[in-house]
Amino acid sequence: MTSKLKEVEPLLFMMHWKINTHPSNHTDAVNKFLSTGAPMPDGCKQVGRWHAPGSGKGWLLVETLDLKTVYEHASEWSHLLTWDVTPVLTDKQAGAVSAKVWGGVKLGCGW
Repeated sequence: MTSKLKEVEPLLFMMHWKINTHPSNHTDAVNKFLSTGAPMPDGCKQVGRWHAPGSGKGWLLVETLDLKTVYEHASEWSHLLTWDVTPVLTDKQAGAVSAKVWGGVKLGCGW
């Protein structure tokens, strides 16, 4: 059995962050964010970033071909933040897989 390698499309990762509970971490995290802008490593594109007001947490959606760039970014902040990272699919990607698995059943989503 041979398998053909397809052209690889970038992967999406939802990075959920929460400021660690040490009292100085909030100030340190805000200062680092304001002074650096929290840039992504080379090879990793920020799609969006959201903050939950008053909670000390938020989400970052990134696109990359190399999972190591996600690890790099999380490591750069690990002394201040706790991370949960989840690979995610767009509706279009999930719809295509669902149509393949479920025999092309149309669910009204336009795939």
